[in-house]
Amino acid sequence: MINRIFILCFLLAIGTSCSEKAKPETPKQPNIIYIMSDDHTTQGFGIYGSRLASLNPTPTLDKIANEGIIFDNCFVNNSICTPSRAAILSGQHSQANGVLDLEGELPMDHQYLPIEMKKLGYQTAMIGKWHLKLEPNFDYYNVFTKHGQQGSYFDPYMTQTGMHFTEEKDPAYEGKQYKGHSSDIVTDLSIEWLDKKRDKSKPFALFYQFKAPHDDFEYAPRYKDYLEDTFIPEPESLYDNKNNGSIATRGKNGELLSVIGSSVSKRNTIRHKGMRTWNKRSVRNSDPDFDPTTKINDKMTDDEYTSATYQEYLKRYLRCVKGVDDNVARMVEYLKANNLYDNTIIVYTGDQGFMLGEHDYVDKRWMYEEALRMPFFVRYPEKIKAGQRTDAIINNTDFAPTLIEMAGGTPPKEMQGHSFKHILETGQEPEGWQQSTYYRYWMHMAHAHANPAHFGIRTKEYKLIFFYGKYWVDTDKPGAEWNKKSWGNRFTLHTPAAWEFYDLTKDPKEMNNAYKDPAYKDIIANLKEQLVAKRKELNEEDGEKFPHIQKVIDEHWND
Repeated sequence: MINRIFILCFLLAIGTSCSEKAKPETPKQPNIIYIMSDDHTTQGFGIYGSRLASLNPTPTLDKIANEGIIFDNCFVNNSICTPSRAAILSGQHSQANGVLDLEGELPMDHQYLPIEMKKLGYQTAMIGKWHLKLEPNFDYYNVFTKHGQQGSYFDPYMTQTGMHFTEEKDPAYEGKQYKGHSSDIVTDLSIEWLDKKRDKSKPFALFYQFKAPHDDFEYAPRYKDYLEDTFIPEPESLYDNKNNGSIATRGKNGELLSVIGSSVSKRNTIRHKGMRTWNKRSVRNSDPDFDPTTKINDKMTDDEYTSATYQEYLKRYLRCVKGVDDNVARMVEYLKANNLYDNTIIVYTGDQGFMLGEHDYVDKRWMYEEALRMPFFVRYPEKIKAGQRTDAIINNTDFAPTLIEMAGGTPPKEMQGHSFKHILETGQEPEGWQQSTYYRYWMHMAHAHANPAHFGIRTKEYKLIFFYGKYWVDTDKPGAEWNKKSWGNRFTLHTPAAWEFYDLTKDPKEMNNAYKDPAYKDIIANLKEQLVAKRKELNEEDGEKFPHIQKVIDEHWND
Protein backbone atom coordinates (compact mmCIF):
# COMPACT_ATOMS: atom_id res chain seq x y z
CA MET A 1 0.00 0.00 0.00
CA ILE A 2 2.80 2.41 0.95
CA ASN A 3 4.66 1.49 -2.26
CA ARG A 4 1.52 2.22 -4.34
CA ILE A 5 1.08 5.63 -2.69
CA PHE A 6 4.75 6.40 -3.23
CA ILE A 7 4.60 5.43 -6.91
CA LEU A 8 1.39 7.45 -7.41
CA CYS A 9 2.93 10.54 -5.81
CA PHE A 10 6.11 10.07 -7.85
CA LEU A 11 4.16 9.88 -11.13
CA LEU A 12 2.04 12.88 -10.14
CA ALA A 13 5.18 14.87 -9.37
CA ILE A 14 6.70 13.96 -12.73
CA GLY A 15 3.50 14.98 -14.51
CA THR A 16 3.34 18.28 -12.67
CA SER A 17 7.01 18.95 -13.41
CA CYS A 18 6.57 18.17 -17.09
CA SER A 19 3.48 20.33 -17.41
CA GLU A 20 5.32 23.21 -15.71
CA LYS A 21 8.22 22.86 -18.13
CA ALA A 22 5.84 22.79 -21.05
CA LYS A 23 4.36 26.18 -20.13
CA PRO A 24 6.07 29.04 -21.95
CA GLU A 25 7.69 31.51 -19.60
CA THR A 26 6.12 34.95 -19.46
CA PRO A 27 8.73 37.26 -20.98
CA LYS A 28 10.01 39.84 -18.54
CA GLN A 29 9.70 43.41 -19.80
CA PRO A 30 13.04 45.17 -20.03
CA ASN A 31 13.69 48.41 -18.21
CA ILE A 32 14.58 51.36 -20.43
CA ILE A 33 17.00 54.22 -19.86
CA TYR A 34 16.93 56.78 -22.64
CA ILE A 35 19.97 59.05 -22.25
CA MET A 36 20.03 62.25 -24.29
CA SER A 37 22.50 65.10 -24.18
CA ASP A 38 22.05 68.46 -25.85
CA ASP A 39 24.14 69.13 -28.98
CA HIS A 40 26.42 66.11 -28.49
CA THR A 41 27.45 65.54 -32.10
CA THR A 42 29.05 62.44 -33.64
CA GLN A 43 32.39 64.26 -33.93
CA GLY A 44 32.54 64.27 -30.12
CA PHE A 45 32.91 60.48 -29.73
CA GLY A 46 35.59 57.89 -30.20
CA ILE A 47 33.29 55.40 -31.96
CA TYR A 48 32.46 57.62 -34.92
CA GLY A 49 36.06 58.00 -36.05
CA SER A 50 36.14 61.76 -36.50
CA ARG A 51 39.24 63.93 -36.27
CA LEU A 52 38.54 64.17 -32.50
CA ALA A 53 38.40 60.41 -31.90
CA SER A 54 42.10 60.20 -31.00
CA LEU A 55 41.40 62.45 -28.01
CA ASN A 56 39.27 59.63 -26.52
CA PRO A 57 36.51 62.04 -25.42
CA THR A 58 33.92 59.39 -24.46
CA PRO A 59 35.44 56.18 -23.03
CA THR A 60 32.32 55.24 -21.04
CA LEU A 61 29.89 55.89 -23.88
CA ASP A 62 32.14 54.11 -26.38
CA LYS A 63 32.17 51.03 -24.15
CA ILE A 64 28.36 50.98 -23.93
CA ALA A 65 28.13 51.41 -27.70
CA ASN A 66 30.56 48.59 -28.41
CA GLU A 67 28.52 46.28 -26.20
CA GLY A 68 25.51 46.85 -28.44
CA ILE A 69 24.72 48.25 -31.88
CA ILE A 70 25.94 51.55 -33.35
CA PHE A 71 23.93 53.42 -35.99
CA ASP A 72 26.03 55.29 -38.56
CA ASN A 73 23.06 56.79 -40.39
CA CYS A 74 20.80 58.23 -37.70
CA PHE A 75 19.42 61.65 -38.63
CA VAL A 76 17.37 64.43 -37.08
CA ASN A 77 14.27 65.71 -38.90
CA ASN A 78 14.75 69.34 -37.79
CA SER A 79 18.09 70.25 -36.23
CA ILE A 80 16.96 72.45 -33.36
CA CYS A 81 16.17 71.49 -29.75
CA THR A 82 12.40 71.83 -29.32
CA PRO A 83 11.23 70.35 -32.65
CA SER A 84 13.62 67.41 -32.28
CA ARG A 85 12.38 66.60 -28.78
CA ALA A 86 8.78 66.86 -29.98
CA ALA A 87 9.53 64.45 -32.84
CA ILE A 88 11.08 61.96 -30.43
CA LEU A 89 8.13 61.93 -28.03
CA SER A 90 5.38 62.07 -30.65
CA GLY A 91 6.94 59.94 -33.40
CA GLN A 92 5.84 62.66 -35.82
CA HIS A 93 7.40 65.25 -38.09
CA SER A 94 6.95 68.95 -37.43
CA GLN A 95 3.76 69.72 -39.34
CA ALA A 96 2.03 66.67 -37.87
CA ASN A 97 2.92 67.45 -34.23
CA GLY A 98 2.69 71.22 -34.68
CA VAL A 99 6.15 72.00 -33.28
CA LEU A 100 7.95 73.87 -36.04
CA ASP A 101 10.37 75.98 -34.02
CA LEU A 102 11.70 76.89 -30.59
CA GLU A 103 8.38 78.37 -29.48
CA GLY A 104 6.48 75.16 -30.22
CA GLU A 105 4.49 73.35 -27.53
CA LEU A 106 3.74 69.63 -27.29
CA PRO A 107 0.43 69.04 -25.44
CA MET A 108 0.27 66.24 -22.89
CA ASP A 109 -2.11 64.19 -25.04
CA HIS A 110 0.37 64.31 -27.96
CA GLN A 111 3.27 62.94 -25.90
CA TYR A 112 2.55 59.50 -27.30
CA LEU A 113 5.71 57.73 -26.16
CA PRO A 114 5.23 58.07 -22.37
CA ILE A 115 1.47 57.52 -22.79
CA GLU A 116 2.04 54.19 -24.51
CA MET A 117 4.75 53.13 -22.06
CA LYS A 118 2.35 53.69 -19.16
CA LYS A 119 -0.30 51.57 -20.94
CA LEU A 120 2.27 48.76 -21.06
CA GLY A 121 2.69 48.87 -17.28
CA TYR A 122 5.86 50.98 -17.18
CA GLN A 123 6.57 53.59 -14.58
CA THR A 124 7.89 56.61 -16.45
CA ALA A 125 10.22 59.43 -15.41
CA MET A 126 11.66 62.50 -17.15
CA ILE A 127 14.66 64.15 -15.46
CA GLY A 128 16.77 67.02 -16.81
CA LYS A 129 16.22 69.06 -19.94
CA TRP A 130 12.62 69.10 -21.19
CA HIS A 131 12.24 72.25 -23.36
CA LEU A 132 8.72 71.55 -24.63
CA LYS A 133 6.85 74.30 -22.75
CA LEU A 134 3.85 72.31 -21.47
CA GLU A 135 3.78 69.82 -18.60
CA PRO A 136 5.48 66.46 -19.17
CA ASN A 137 3.10 63.49 -19.29
CA PHE A 138 5.30 61.25 -17.12
CA ASP A 139 4.56 59.59 -13.79
CA TYR A 140 7.44 61.57 -12.34
CA TYR A 141 9.36 64.51 -13.70
CA ASN A 142 11.97 66.95 -12.46
CA VAL A 143 12.98 69.28 -15.28
CA PHE A 144 14.71 72.61 -15.96
CA THR A 145 12.15 75.41 -15.89
CA LYS A 146 14.07 78.66 -16.12
CA HIS A 147 15.68 80.51 -19.02
CA GLY A 148 12.98 79.34 -21.41
CA GLN A 149 13.29 75.79 -19.99
CA GLN A 150 16.88 75.77 -21.23
CA GLY A 151 18.04 75.69 -17.63
CA SER A 152 21.37 76.97 -16.37
CA TYR A 153 24.62 75.07 -16.16
CA PHE A 154 25.16 76.03 -12.54
CA ASP A 155 22.64 76.01 -9.67
CA PRO A 156 19.64 75.32 -11.94
CA TYR A 157 15.99 75.78 -11.03
CA MET A 158 13.88 72.68 -11.63
CA THR A 159 10.20 71.84 -11.30
CA GLN A 160 9.10 68.39 -10.20
CA THR A 161 5.87 66.44 -10.06
CA GLY A 162 3.46 68.00 -7.57
CA MET A 163 4.65 71.55 -8.15
CA HIS A 164 2.69 74.02 -10.24
CA PHE A 165 4.13 73.62 -13.75
CA THR A 166 4.33 77.09 -15.23
CA GLU A 167 6.64 79.69 -16.71
CA GLU A 168 9.22 81.27 -14.42
CA LYS A 169 7.59 84.71 -14.87
CA ASP A 170 4.30 83.43 -13.42
CA PRO A 171 3.85 84.53 -9.77
CA ALA A 172 2.76 80.95 -9.05
CA TYR A 173 6.15 79.54 -10.13
CA GLU A 174 7.36 76.93 -7.61
CA GLY A 175 10.68 75.76 -9.05
CA LYS A 176 13.36 74.58 -6.66
CA GLN A 177 17.01 75.57 -6.98
CA TYR A 178 19.69 72.87 -6.81
CA LYS A 179 23.30 73.73 -6.07
CA GLY A 180 26.06 72.42 -8.31
CA HIS A 181 26.70 71.64 -11.96
CA SER A 182 23.68 70.57 -13.98
CA SER A 183 25.23 67.33 -15.31
CA ASP A 184 25.97 66.16 -11.76
CA ILE A 185 22.52 67.22 -10.54
CA VAL A 186 20.62 65.42 -13.32
CA THR A 187 22.55 62.25 -12.52
CA ASP A 188 22.01 62.61 -8.78
CA LEU A 189 18.26 63.03 -9.27
CA SER A 190 18.05 60.14 -11.73
CA ILE A 191 19.85 57.74 -9.40
CA GLU A 192 17.73 58.96 -6.48
CA TRP A 193 14.55 58.21 -8.45
CA LEU A 194 15.78 54.75 -9.38
CA ASP A 195 16.86 53.99 -5.85
CA LYS A 196 14.16 55.55 -3.67
CA LYS A 197 11.18 56.85 -5.59
CA ARG A 198 10.17 54.31 -8.21
CA ASP A 199 7.82 51.38 -7.76
CA LYS A 200 10.22 48.45 -7.93
CA SER A 201 7.44 46.02 -8.81
CA LYS A 202 7.13 47.67 -12.25
CA PRO A 203 9.50 48.01 -15.19
CA PHE A 204 10.74 51.57 -15.61
CA ALA A 205 11.33 53.94 -18.52
CA LEU A 206 13.67 56.70 -17.40
CA PHE A 207 14.43 59.64 -19.66
CA TYR A 208 17.76 60.91 -18.31
CA GLN A 209 18.55 64.13 -20.18
CA PHE A 210 21.53 66.48 -19.93
CA LYS A 211 21.80 70.18 -20.71
CA ALA A 212 25.46 69.70 -21.66
CA PRO A 213 27.19 70.20 -24.00
CA HIS A 214 24.88 73.01 -25.14
CA ASP A 215 26.56 76.32 -25.90
CA ASP A 216 27.94 78.28 -23.83
CA PHE A 217 29.86 75.21 -22.67
CA GLU A 218 30.05 75.99 -18.96
CA TYR A 219 31.94 72.97 -17.69
CA ALA A 220 32.33 71.87 -14.09
CA PRO A 221 35.47 73.55 -12.64
CA ARG A 222 37.12 70.18 -12.00
CA TYR A 223 37.68 69.91 -15.79
CA LYS A 224 39.53 73.23 -16.07
CA ASP A 225 42.83 71.57 -16.99
CA TYR A 226 41.38 68.81 -19.20
CA LEU A 227 42.96 69.11 -22.70
CA GLU A 228 44.55 72.42 -21.69
CA ASP A 229 47.90 71.59 -23.30
CA THR A 230 46.47 69.52 -26.16
CA PHE A 231 46.21 70.72 -29.75
CA ILE A 232 42.71 69.98 -31.03
CA PRO A 233 42.67 68.81 -34.68
CA GLU A 234 41.04 71.40 -36.93
CA PRO A 235 38.80 70.83 -39.96
CA GLU A 236 40.27 71.95 -43.29
CA SER A 237 36.99 73.62 -44.21
CA LEU A 238 37.41 76.01 -41.28
CA TYR A 239 39.86 77.91 -43.46
CA ASP A 240 38.82 76.96 -47.00
CA ASN A 241 35.18 76.12 -47.70
CA LYS A 242 35.85 75.45 -51.40
CA ASN A 243 32.59 74.87 -53.32
CA ASN A 244 30.33 74.20 -50.37
CA GLY A 245 27.13 76.23 -50.36
CA SER A 246 25.23 78.26 -52.94
CA ILE A 247 23.87 81.74 -53.55
CA ALA A 248 21.45 80.96 -50.68
CA THR A 249 24.35 80.82 -48.23
CA ARG A 250 26.87 83.10 -49.95
CA GLY A 251 24.82 85.58 -51.95
CA LYS A 252 25.40 86.28 -55.63
CA ASN A 253 28.60 88.20 -54.97
CA GLY A 254 29.51 86.93 -51.51
CA GLU A 255 27.41 89.56 -49.76
CA LEU A 256 25.84 87.02 -47.37
CA LEU A 257 29.13 85.62 -46.06
CA SER A 258 29.40 88.23 -43.32
CA VAL A 259 25.96 87.41 -41.84
CA ILE A 260 25.11 83.77 -42.66
CA GLY A 261 25.68 81.08 -40.03
CA SER A 262 27.45 81.60 -36.69
CA SER A 263 31.18 81.30 -37.25
CA VAL A 264 34.41 80.46 -35.46
CA SER A 265 36.33 83.10 -37.40
CA LYS A 266 35.52 86.79 -37.79
CA ARG A 267 33.63 85.98 -41.02
CA ASN A 268 30.22 86.47 -39.39
CA THR A 269 30.44 90.05 -38.17
CA ILE A 270 27.32 89.65 -36.00
CA ARG A 271 27.95 86.32 -34.27
CA HIS A 272 31.37 84.70 -34.09
CA LYS A 273 33.13 82.83 -31.31
CA GLY A 274 36.02 85.14 -30.55
CA MET A 275 37.36 87.19 -27.70
CA ARG A 276 34.02 88.82 -26.92
CA THR A 277 32.40 85.42 -26.40
CA TRP A 278 34.84 84.40 -23.67
CA ASN A 279 34.37 87.68 -21.85
CA LYS A 280 30.88 86.58 -20.90
CA ARG A 281 30.27 86.50 -17.18
CA SER A 282 28.45 83.16 -17.49
CA VAL A 283 31.54 81.46 -18.88
CA ARG A 284 33.51 82.55 -15.86
CA ASN A 285 31.50 80.15 -13.70
CA SER A 286 33.76 77.44 -15.06
CA ASP A 287 37.03 79.31 -14.61
CA PRO A 288 36.83 82.63 -12.67
CA ASP A 289 40.44 83.47 -13.52
CA PHE A 290 40.09 83.04 -17.29
CA ASP A 291 41.41 86.01 -19.27
CA PRO A 292 40.62 85.66 -23.00
CA THR A 293 43.24 88.21 -24.02
CA THR A 294 46.00 85.79 -22.99
CA LYS A 295 44.86 83.40 -25.74
CA ILE A 296 42.93 85.50 -28.25
CA ASN A 297 43.65 89.10 -29.20
CA ASP A 298 43.22 91.51 -32.08
CA LYS A 299 46.94 91.63 -32.82
CA MET A 300 46.73 88.15 -34.34
CA THR A 301 46.37 87.51 -38.06
CA ASP A 302 42.94 86.28 -39.12
CA ASP A 303 44.10 82.66 -39.30
CA GLU A 304 45.83 82.89 -35.92
CA TYR A 305 42.70 84.41 -34.40
CA THR A 306 40.52 81.68 -35.94
CA SER A 307 42.79 78.88 -34.70
CA ALA A 308 43.03 80.30 -31.17
CA THR A 309 39.26 80.73 -31.02
CA TYR A 310 38.68 77.20 -32.31
CA GLN A 311 41.08 75.71 -29.75
CA GLU A 312 39.32 77.42 -26.83
CA TYR A 313 35.85 76.67 -28.20
CA LEU A 314 36.53 72.96 -28.68
CA LYS A 315 38.23 72.52 -25.32
CA ARG A 316 35.22 74.01 -23.55
CA TYR A 317 32.88 71.83 -25.58
CA LEU A 318 34.86 68.66 -24.84
CA ARG A 319 35.06 69.50 -21.12
CA CYS A 320 31.27 69.49 -21.07
CA VAL A 321 31.29 66.18 -22.97
CA LYS A 322 33.74 64.79 -20.40
CA GLY A 323 31.27 65.72 -17.65
CA VAL A 324 28.48 63.84 -19.43
CA ASP A 325 30.66 60.76 -19.97
CA ASP A 326 31.78 60.68 -16.33
CA ASN A 327 28.21 61.02 -15.10
CA VAL A 328 27.02 58.19 -17.34
CA ALA A 329 29.81 56.13 -15.73
CA ARG A 330 28.20 56.88 -12.35
CA MET A 331 24.85 55.66 -13.68
CA VAL A 332 26.40 52.47 -15.06
CA GLU A 333 28.04 51.81 -11.70
CA TYR A 334 24.65 52.15 -9.99
CA LEU A 335 22.91 49.86 -12.47
CA LYS A 336 25.56 47.17 -12.09
CA ALA A 337 25.54 47.37 -8.28
CA ASN A 338 21.75 46.89 -8.29
CA ASN A 339 21.57 44.10 -10.90
CA LEU A 340 19.82 46.33 -13.42
CA TYR A 341 22.48 46.69 -16.09
CA ASP A 342 21.73 43.69 -18.26
CA ASN A 343 17.92 43.84 -18.11
CA THR A 344 17.87 47.49 -19.11
CA ILE A 345 17.76 48.77 -22.67
CA ILE A 346 20.26 51.63 -22.67
CA VAL A 347 19.85 54.15 -25.48
CA TYR A 348 22.21 57.07 -25.99
CA THR A 349 21.75 59.95 -28.40
CA GLY A 350 21.94 63.73 -28.76
CA ASP A 351 18.94 65.86 -29.63
CA GLN A 352 20.64 66.65 -32.96
CA GLY A 353 24.11 67.08 -34.37
CA PHE A 354 26.30 70.17 -34.07
CA MET A 355 28.80 72.02 -36.23
CA LEU A 356 32.24 72.17 -34.62
CA GLY A 357 33.98 74.50 -37.05
CA GLU A 358 33.21 72.56 -40.23
CA HIS A 359 32.67 75.09 -43.08
CA ASP A 360 33.44 77.73 -40.42
CA TYR A 361 30.05 77.08 -38.81
CA VAL A 362 29.08 76.50 -35.20
CA ASP A 363 25.63 75.64 -33.77
CA LYS A 364 23.15 73.31 -35.49
CA ARG A 365 20.15 74.08 -37.81
CA TRP A 366 21.91 73.15 -41.08
CA MET A 367 21.20 70.07 -43.17
CA TYR A 368 24.93 69.68 -43.54
CA GLU A 369 26.15 66.37 -42.24
CA GLU A 370 27.55 67.39 -38.87
CA ALA A 371 24.27 69.04 -37.80
CA LEU A 372 22.00 66.48 -39.47
CA ARG A 373 23.60 63.32 -38.11
CA MET A 374 22.73 62.15 -34.60
CA PRO A 375 24.81 59.79 -32.45
CA PHE A 376 22.69 56.75 -31.67
CA PHE A 377 23.51 53.39 -30.09
CA VAL A 378 21.67 50.80 -28.03
CA ARG A 379 22.85 48.20 -25.52
CA TYR A 380 20.64 45.31 -24.43
CA PRO A 381 22.55 42.00 -24.27
CA GLU A 382 19.43 39.85 -24.03
CA LYS A 383 18.34 40.83 -27.55
CA ILE A 384 21.17 42.83 -29.14
CA LYS A 385 24.44 41.21 -30.09
CA ALA A 386 27.52 43.19 -29.06
CA GLY A 387 29.93 44.70 -31.56
CA GLN A 388 27.45 45.54 -34.31
CA ARG A 389 27.24 48.55 -36.64
CA THR A 390 24.61 49.36 -39.22
CA ASP A 391 24.26 51.87 -42.02
CA ALA A 392 20.47 51.53 -42.01
CA ILE A 393 18.80 54.93 -42.23
CA ILE A 394 16.76 55.91 -39.19
CA ASN A 395 15.58 59.29 -37.90
CA ASN A 396 14.32 60.64 -34.60
CA THR A 397 10.64 59.99 -35.41
CA ASP A 398 11.57 56.28 -35.40
CA PHE A 399 12.73 56.20 -31.78
CA ALA A 400 9.29 56.11 -30.14
CA PRO A 401 7.76 53.26 -32.19
CA THR A 402 10.93 51.23 -31.65
CA LEU A 403 10.94 51.62 -27.87
CA ILE A 404 7.24 50.78 -27.72
CA GLU A 405 7.79 47.57 -29.69
CA MET A 406 10.85 46.65 -27.58
CA ALA A 407 8.59 47.00 -24.53
CA GLY A 408 6.03 44.62 -26.05
CA GLY A 409 3.55 47.14 -27.43
CA THR A 410 2.24 48.33 -30.78
CA PRO A 411 2.95 51.91 -31.93
CA PRO A 412 -0.21 54.05 -32.24
CA LYS A 413 -1.45 54.96 -35.71
CA GLU A 414 -0.67 58.65 -35.12
CA MET A 415 3.08 57.95 -35.32
CA GLN A 416 4.79 58.57 -38.65
CA GLY A 417 8.05 56.91 -37.62
CA HIS A 418 8.87 53.23 -38.11
CA SER A 419 10.09 50.69 -35.60
CA PHE A 420 13.61 49.39 -36.23
CA LYS A 421 13.32 46.61 -33.62
CA HIS A 422 14.22 44.07 -36.32
CA ILE A 423 17.46 45.92 -37.05
CA LEU A 424 18.36 46.04 -33.35
CA GLU A 425 17.83 42.32 -32.94
CA THR A 426 19.34 41.09 -36.23
CA GLY A 427 21.62 43.82 -37.46
CA GLN A 428 19.85 43.60 -40.82
CA GLU A 429 17.44 45.91 -42.60
CA PRO A 430 14.03 44.29 -43.11
CA GLU A 431 12.63 44.07 -46.62
CA GLY A 432 11.22 47.41 -47.75
CA TRP A 433 13.07 49.45 -45.10
CA GLN A 434 13.32 53.21 -45.78
CA GLN A 435 16.21 54.26 -47.97
CA SER A 436 16.05 57.98 -47.30
CA THR A 437 15.22 60.52 -44.63
CA TYR A 438 13.47 63.90 -44.84
CA TYR A 439 14.71 67.10 -43.20
CA ARG A 440 13.23 70.55 -42.70
CA TYR A 441 14.49 73.59 -40.83
CA TRP A 442 11.56 75.99 -40.57
CA MET A 443 13.08 79.04 -38.90
CA HIS A 444 14.73 81.71 -41.02
CA MET A 445 17.69 83.96 -40.15
CA ALA A 446 16.70 83.72 -36.49
CA HIS A 447 18.54 84.56 -33.26
CA ALA A 448 21.58 86.02 -35.06
CA HIS A 449 22.58 82.46 -36.02
CA ALA A 450 21.18 83.45 -39.43
CA ASN A 451 20.38 80.14 -41.10
CA PRO A 452 18.06 80.28 -44.12
CA ALA A 453 14.97 78.07 -44.06
CA HIS A 454 15.40 74.88 -46.10
CA PHE A 455 14.34 71.27 -46.59
CA GLY A 456 15.75 68.23 -48.33
CA ILE A 457 16.28 64.51 -48.67
CA ARG A 458 19.25 62.35 -47.70
CA THR A 459 19.90 58.83 -49.01
CA LYS A 460 22.90 56.62 -48.28
CA GLU A 461 24.71 58.09 -51.29
CA TYR A 462 23.33 61.56 -51.93
CA LYS A 463 21.93 64.70 -50.36
CA LEU A 464 19.64 67.25 -52.03
CA ILE A 465 18.80 70.52 -50.24
CA PHE A 466 16.43 73.31 -51.26
CA PHE A 467 16.97 76.66 -49.55
CA TYR A 468 13.71 78.51 -49.99
CA GLY A 469 14.48 81.32 -47.56
CA LYS A 470 11.55 83.30 -46.20
CA TYR A 471 9.64 85.46 -48.61
CA TRP A 472 7.71 88.05 -46.62
CA VAL A 473 4.17 88.88 -47.67
CA ASP A 474 1.28 91.02 -46.44
CA THR A 475 0.14 89.66 -43.06
CA ASP A 476 -3.47 90.42 -43.97
CA LYS A 477 -3.44 87.72 -46.60
CA PRO A 478 -4.42 84.12 -45.70
CA GLY A 479 -1.55 81.80 -44.90
CA ALA A 480 0.91 84.60 -44.25
CA GLU A 481 1.28 84.22 -40.51
CA TRP A 482 4.57 83.21 -38.93
CA ASN A 483 6.18 83.02 -35.55
CA LYS A 484 8.02 86.34 -35.39
CA LYS A 485 10.11 85.36 -32.38
CA SER A 486 11.65 82.33 -34.05
CA TRP A 487 11.35 83.29 -37.70
CA GLY A 488 12.25 86.94 -37.52
CA ASN A 489 10.09 89.77 -38.83
CA ARG A 490 9.32 91.49 -42.14
CA PHE A 491 12.63 93.35 -41.90
CA THR A 492 14.59 90.09 -41.66
CA LEU A 493 17.17 89.71 -44.42
CA HIS A 494 15.80 88.17 -47.57
CA THR A 495 17.88 85.27 -48.92
CA PRO A 496 17.69 83.88 -52.44
CA ALA A 497 16.35 80.43 -53.23
CA ALA A 498 18.89 77.82 -54.33
CA TRP A 499 19.56 74.09 -54.60
CA GLU A 500 22.55 72.15 -53.28
CA PHE A 501 23.51 68.58 -54.15
CA TYR A 502 26.30 66.49 -52.64
CA ASP A 503 27.61 63.10 -53.73
CA LEU A 504 28.42 61.69 -50.30
CA THR A 505 30.31 58.68 -51.65
CA LYS A 506 32.87 60.93 -53.36
CA ASP A 507 32.48 64.03 -51.21
CA PRO A 508 31.61 63.00 -47.62
CA LYS A 509 32.70 66.37 -46.21
CA GLU A 510 30.38 68.23 -48.60
CA MET A 511 32.99 70.46 -50.18
CA ASN A 512 31.52 70.50 -53.69
CA ASN A 513 27.96 71.52 -54.48
CA ALA A 514 27.51 69.51 -57.68
CA TYR A 515 23.94 70.62 -58.43
CA LYS A 516 24.93 72.14 -61.78
CA ASP A 517 27.06 69.17 -62.85
CA PRO A 518 25.32 67.56 -65.88
CA ALA A 519 26.66 64.15 -64.83
CA TYR A 520 24.13 64.17 -61.96
CA LYS A 521 21.11 65.42 -63.92
CA ASP A 522 19.17 62.13 -63.79
CA ILE A 523 20.09 61.43 -60.17
CA ILE A 524 18.90 64.90 -59.10
CA ALA A 525 15.66 64.51 -61.05
CA ASN A 526 15.00 61.22 -59.27
CA LEU A 527 15.79 62.75 -55.86
CA LYS A 528 13.30 65.53 -56.56
CA GLU A 529 10.63 62.92 -57.30
CA GLN A 530 11.47 61.18 -54.03
CA LEU A 531 11.34 64.51 -52.21
CA VAL A 532 7.87 65.29 -53.55
CA ALA A 533 6.66 61.84 -52.45
CA LYS A 534 8.19 62.22 -48.98
CA ARG A 535 6.63 65.63 -48.43
CA LYS A 536 3.22 64.29 -49.41
CA GLU A 537 3.56 61.16 -47.27
CA LEU A 538 4.62 63.13 -44.18
CA ASN A 539 2.11 65.98 -44.51
CA GLU A 540 5.02 68.39 -45.03
CA GLU A 541 3.59 70.15 -48.08
CA ASP A 542 3.02 73.91 -47.94
CA GLY A 543 0.18 74.56 -50.37
CA GLU A 544 -2.70 75.00 -47.92
CA LYS A 545 -0.96 76.29 -44.79
CA PHE A 546 1.88 78.32 -46.29
CA PRO A 547 0.96 79.29 -49.85
CA HIS A 548 3.62 82.04 -49.93
CA ILE A 549 6.30 79.39 -49.33
CA GLN A 550 4.73 77.05 -51.89
CA LYS A 551 4.90 79.87 -54.44
CA VAL A 552 8.66 80.11 -53.97
CA ILE A 553 9.01 76.32 -54.26
CA ASP A 554 7.03 76.29 -57.52
CA GLU A 555 9.02 79.19 -58.99
CA HIS A 556 12.40 77.61 -58.29
CA TRP A 557 11.73 73.87 -58.47
CA ASN A 558 13.33 73.50 -61.89
CA ASP A 559 16.17 76.00 -61.46
